[in-house]
Amino acid sequence: MDRSTEIREFLRTRRARITPEMAGLAPHPGARRVPGLRREEVAQLAGVSVDYYVQLERGRTHGVSETVLEAVALALQLDDTERAHLFDLAQPTAARARRKRPLSPQRVRPVLYRALDSLSVPALVQGRRMDILAANRLGSALFTDFQARPHRERNFARFVFLDDAARTLYADWERAAGDCVATLRLYAGRHPDDPQLTELIGELSLNSDTFRRMWADHDVLAHTAGTKRLHHPIVGDLTLDYVVLAVEGDPDQTLVILTPEPASPSAEALGILASWTGTSATGPHAASNETHNPAG
Repeated sequence: MDRSTEIREFLRTRRARITPEMAGLAPHPGARRVPGLRREEVAQLAGVSVDYYVQLERGRTHGVSETVLEAVALALQLDDTERAHLFDLAQPTAARARRKRPLSPQRVRPVLYRALDSLSVPALVQGRRMDILAANRLGSALFTDFQARPHRERNFARFVFLDDAARTLYADWERAAGDCVATLRLYAGRHPDDPQLTELIGELSLNSDTFRRMWADHDVLAHTAGTKRLHHPIVGDLTLDYVVLAVEGDPDQTLVILTPEPASPSAEALGILASWTGTSATGPHAASNETHNPAG
């Protein structure tokens, strides 16, 4: 991925969404040729020269200080996730040193497999590029049986964009798709040289007009918690809250747990799905990159 293009488009799309009024600037008379803020207005708000900001937006970030990046983030009203993404793209010293470390293979620890199997609610272990590294029976029944898929297809973004079942599963598929793209964008900022990410982005871009459109928005998202509304083909409508937990020892591995409100119709439906998985599933549903994906 070309870093100059990435930072240019990210900064351009961020300033395009902010009006002078939102930034506390007096509106200029006459029509504006660009949506949102002009480059010179961002430079004014950040306290840097126009030429310096123009060079930054062109991706020429060598030697840029964290102080300048903080000022630009503040001027563009970036949230915490967007700010972190800007720092990744601009490669300040600490991030650059961290990125020199090669990606090691991802492995799911045996204790995490046992934890998955002990949970009475759907749960997944998600790795780099939204790869699904493991899932319990209920997680597989809720979304799809990733274990039964070829290894390269055990990826949540591939499922959302390339599997027709996902379009009927999500009550708001467009939102779910946008969240996937924004999650991949955030990962791309941290690991721009990941060849498997490049392959994934190319495949999704080739096969999905929606993905291409959303990828061009340069939105980023860090999943921590939220709500999913689903329409499952077996048990019908489900509203599930989810939480995303970091897995110690691997910053690119998370445990995703989904739970219903107690005594709700969703809880009843999930209980029915659990009964169904108990009679039709055999063995833990786990897809480990340790065995099948030594590149990580």
